[in-house]
Amino acid sequence: MSKAKIAITLDQNSIRRLDHLVHEHIFTNRSQAIQEAVNEKIGRLERNRLVKECAKLDPDFEKAMSEEGLSEDLSGWPKY
Repeated sequence: MSKAKIAITLDQNSIRRLDHLVHEHIFTNRSQAIQEAVNEKIGRLERNRLVKECAKLDPDFEKAMSEEGLSEDLSGWPKY
């Protein structure tokens, strides 16, 4: 995947904490730490959106849809 260089501004406390993580070899460098943090945050936001969308579903309706046709004769299904 190609990468692009960007500039960001952080407060001194965040930079100090970030540099500590690099110094402790938790991350190779600042860029890696920030990239992983951004990816993790985006992933959380996407999962939260999915949770919110799923909360809109009607559980009884979804259950009925999932069970639709299960009572039909299974002899018509191919054997594997």
